[in-house]
Amino acid sequence: MPVIKNQNYVHPYLMFNGHIQTIVPAIWGRRIALPFDRERITTPDGDFLDIDWLRVSSDRLLIISHGLEGNSRRPYMMGMANIFFSHGWDVVSWNFRSCSGEMNRRPVFYHSGATADLETVISHTAKNYAEVYLVGFSLGGNLTLKYLGEDHPSTPKISKAVAVSVPLDLSGSSDKIGQRENILYANRFLRTLKWKIVQKARVFPEIQVKNLDKIKTIRQFDDVYTGPLHGFEGADDYYAKCSSLGFLPNIAAKVLILNAKNDPFLSGSCYPEEIGTQLTRVFMEFPDNGGHVGFAPRKLTDVFWSEKRAFEFLEMDQ
Repeated sequence: MPVIKNQNYVHPYLMFNGHIQTIVPAIWGRRIALPFDRERITTPDGDFLDIDWLRVSSDRLLIISHGLEGNSRRPYMMGMANIFFSHGWDVVSWNFRSCSGEMNRRPVFYHSGATADLETVISHTAKNYAEVYLVGFSLGGNLTLKYLGEDHPSTPKISKAVAVSVPLDLSGSSDKIGQRENILYANRFLRTLKWKIVQKARVFPEIQVKNLDKIKTIRQFDDVYTGPLHGFEGADDYYAKCSSLGFLPNIAAKVLILNAKNDPFLSGSCYPEEIGTQLTRVFMEFPDNGGHVGFAPRKLTDVFWSEKRAFEFLEMDQ
């Protein structure tokens, strides 16, 4: 399917570059009050996942996955949940391990390819629904696409999905966020990731933290911690095996990928237009503006463009 060219996103006048379009919605975006009902479910390895329900007794369920060091209550998660919930859908916003406000029990936590946890969420929540759909942001978008390109018991239940601001190539995106112009983002992520490693080391002394202060980039963190903790040889092995770019040809569901060309987190390899023309079920939309998990409307109190596009895509006929 050719890449969708008729993008109609228009950024707010004063948000004139990708950094502003990323930062402003994250800090000053809408704060929506939603009647979430939290449930804790147990994973097959004895850990737990906290999921937040919105229910109106619908026969359609949307499951939303957040980004790196996010959670179910981030503004972008709340905005996406709200547009579907307000239109009569049931919604589950789930928290990755260690992201719900309480540290998880196992020495592992979460990563871009941890699709077994997404399978746990889907298998637990989707039993009584006629239609089940997915939305994923950033890391959660990569997780969503990788999941759909794999063979899990619940994968056939998913007919459509949307992935927003996706690092399709994890290695390229890791290099991009490691550039000097992105140091504020990288340091923000590293601060909380390092804190979590310190907390885990107190419970699992086999996790070494004596050289933690020498880690200055996301790639270094993934090479020392994320990769080895989750069974990979290091960052390169982790990125190669978990990048969703390689899973796109295997996706049977109908999928929309929304990546802004001025996203400060994404490398050029995250806009695979040539691959997009060869796939029949994967739609790609790459507007010039939007930032990372941004796509703010002219008024920050309005529906965000990414929310509108996701709703349109998932609502339209098969």
